[in-house]
Amino acid sequence: MIEWLTTTDHKKIGIMYVVSTLSFFVIAGVLAALIRAQLAVPGNTLLGPHAYNQVFTLHGTAMIFLVIAPFGIGLANYLVPLQIGAPDVAFPRLNATGLWLFVLGGITVFAGLATYGGAAATGWTAYAPINEFFVGTGAGQDLFFIGLLMTSISTILTSINLLVTVFLFRAPGMTMWRIPIFTWEIVATAVLIIMAFPSLAAAFAMALIERHLGGHFFDAAYGGNPILYQHLFWFFGHPEVYVLILPYFGIVTEIIATFSRKPVFGYVGMVIAAFAIAALSLGVWAHHMFTTGAVSNPFFSAVSFLIAVPTGVKFVNWIGTMWKGSIALQVPMLFAIGFLLNFLIGGITGVMIASPPIDYQAHDSYFIVQHFHYTIGGGSMFALFGALYFWFPKMFGVKLEEGIGRWVFALLFLGFNATFIPMGFMGMEGMARRVYTYPAVGHLPLLNAVASAGALIMTLGVALFFIDVLVSIRRRAPVEDDPWGGYSLEWMTTSPPPEFNFKTLPAIRSRRPAIDSRPGSV
Repeated sequence: MIEWLTTTDHKKIGIMYVVSTLSFFVIAGVLAALIRAQLAVPGNTLLGPHAYNQVFTLHGTAMIFLVIAPFGIGLANYLVPLQIGAPDVAFPRLNATGLWLFVLGGITVFAGLATYGGAAATGWTAYAPINEFFVGTGAGQDLFFIGLLMTSISTILTSINLLVTVFLFRAPGMTMWRIPIFTWEIVATAVLIIMAFPSLAAAFAMALIERHLGGHFFDAAYGGNPILYQHLFWFFGHPEVYVLILPYFGIVTEIIATFSRKPVFGYVGMVIAAFAIAALSLGVWAHHMFTTGAVSNPFFSAVSFLIAVPTGVKFVNWIGTMWKGSIALQVPMLFAIGFLLNFLIGGITGVMIASPPIDYQAHDSYFIVQHFHYTIGGGSMFALFGALYFWFPKMFGVKLEEGIGRWVFALLFLGFNATFIPMGFMGMEGMARRVYTYPAVGHLPLLNAVASAGALIMTLGVALFFIDVLVSIRRRAPVEDDPWGGYSLEWMTTSPPPEFNFKTLPAIRSRRPAIDSRPGSV
């Protein structure tokens, strides 16, 4: 235990990141179940308004700041040095500091539950001036800001570390145009984090100054402007959407290429598309503010439409990689296909609300809830499970059960779509998001009942995944170093890898060194 708590080994730190994010994922899942239980029937009194506000605030905060983004960071910690042939990250102690800062930040956010007045209840955006009220946003709101400042600093430190590692610690022969797509996506993500996260830190620091030191940045009565908070928040918030998705683009690319038995189609185009998405995402923050009347709607609408182009390029690349491939429909590939189908819906609805007239109708309705969850839940979460099934043998030397994994995928795919398809129709019938109850009008009772049943199916799928982990670890069936026929460097070392990753440095002559090393390769 002491060895793990004091380690600077990037693999152990990566695994602890993953375990921490899965722990927060379970908590966020319980909170989601409470939300759907509350909304299962109209006029429900399971949760009062303030309790409901805390529940959906903590659910959104956990999924965005403590699960989806840090899982990608944690996986990068484990994989990037292996994929580029490095013995470790550039700054191992800084890496350990980042991990513990992240864990402490997450605990600090949830510590608000133990305070008088409870945890933060302002939504994950914590808009001004709501965050300035002390009734219902007392110490819990302060802990929300402090905890997320800690996780933000952790993420920035880790991003700097990963960038230095990729640029300076590659093995001989591993040129930049040979590194795997997952590592390229992490490079784009790290640049994006360094550009966008300081804005969030500034907004939260200013909010704390307003709450405790007499500042008036957002208080209109003293010459401040609450719209300034929205600008600062969304300058971080929209790039954050791509911080939440770019690493998962990389995961899906690795899985699709491996299980299609083909090289990545359009490798260079895939890399350029990643950086185009990252660059454009820095110019679309105000499309979350169309209804404020304080931004240029035509400009931000046009840039929002434009970002669909490089995203579409990636879909062409994924389909091109599968085209005429020898596709093996094993569990990681099922999750990758689930990602493509779900994320497509998230992308199409995203293009719809990039149009100001549609956004005016959909703003703050359940249509937005559906769009966001198809992008991050149906997209990133399915890729997350695909990554767990794909790299679990490399991390632990144990392969998860294929049969149970198929049931996990089926339950998650069915449950996810049963939960979130109805939400689009709820939005069109006028149901506002973040309300703790609703009247029994129109189809809202039926749609909410179906969504809650879907959430129950998803819960069963997640529970079955953890059963799969326990069963597989208990059986400990031997697994070879490269059980899937992978092509990148991590598959050329033992499972799990030794200290400093490789006993001998492998020869790297192409983008697929593991394929090159096999008997009969030229």
